[in-house]
Amino acid sequence: MSVNFDAAVAALYEEKDGSRFSTMKDKLIKTFGGKDREAVVRSLTQYAREGQLLHWRAFLMTDIIGLVAPGETAWRPFFEWSITIPALTYWGIDGLLKTAGREAYPVLITLAIHETQPVSERAKAIKSIALYSRQPFDRELPSDPGYWKPEQLRLTELLQWQEQGYPDGEGYAPPVVHPSLLHPGTAFEKLMAKLDKQLEKRRRKHKDPSNPQDWLVIAAEKDMTQITAQWALPAVYTTFLQHYSPLKVTLPGADLIEGLHLYGAHELLERQGGYAFNAVTGETLKDWPTHLLVIGDDAADPFCLDLSDIKDGDAPVYTAQHGQGSWQFEQYADSFTGLIKKLTGKN
Repeated sequence: MSVNFDAAVAALYEEKDGSRFSTMKDKLIKTFGGKDREAVVRSLTQYAREGQLLHWRAFLMTDIIGLVAPGETAWRPFFEWSITIPALTYWGIDGLLKTAGREAYPVLITLAIHETQPVSERAKAIKSIALYSRQPFDRELPSDPGYWKPEQLRLTELLQWQEQGYPDGEGYAPPVVHPSLLHPGTAFEKLMAKLDKQLEKRRRKHKDPSNPQDWLVIAAEKDMTQITAQWALPAVYTTFLQHYSPLKVTLPGADLIEGLHLYGAHELLERQGGYAFNAVTGETLKDWPTHLLVIGDDAADPFCLDLSDIKDGDAPVYTAQHGQGSWQFEQYADSFTGLIKKLTGKN
């Protein structure tokens, strides 16, 4: 091993400042994580066992798991140990599955059914098993198992699955998308295809098929029926909702706080709550301009289509800051199409 590597590892062990430790750790991985990957993993696992910055022992787990290859059994003992350490259990679950595969199932099921274990760790075990086995133990539950409740743990199903010999499931079918995303013809279809390609990059990182996000999907007919009965929409936006309804889509922007969360057809009516009507009582809010339809928000700042100014099948988009006492709207884009172009970087 090189002197530079040994010095970098020694400095990591001696560092007492968490911020500097993080920088040094990232540099170690970037510099030596290729040709000296095994040595890096060995050093990080050792730190996870005995390093002086206790909180960093847990934080290192994701780095270790990222460096370890699937089925690399040499690191299995480390992860078997880690799930017995309360501070490391949560992340050790994924590491054990990655290195032991199906052989990790009995250990993780034991953890999941153990009532003295924290619910978050039991839920994490079930969630990770579900992702690995493609069994729907996580269906209709939050993507983050930290939000699961004890009564939501499908322990009976889990034990029945164990009795059946751990068969692989069929997983979840991806959302249904419009064919034009793959074969765009019109200018608007090409714009939607460009947007979908940007979202596809995020979908590759978000590997939770039970909670799909960053999709443009075909809207349910019942949702479109309710929407068109409620509002006279510009044709462009109607097409957008019908063929490219956003499913958990947030678009970043340089002038945005958190990014624009674009509403899908399934949530459009409900999302008017807090703006056009009181979300609790259903009472109409008199200070809201009735011609403005909220189509998304950025940290609760509404983005609205002006339904009183529909031209050539499109309408301008306005926004305002919430919590200012009264609504002061200003134009953000001259059309809905212009909004999408602005947020996708297409002029």
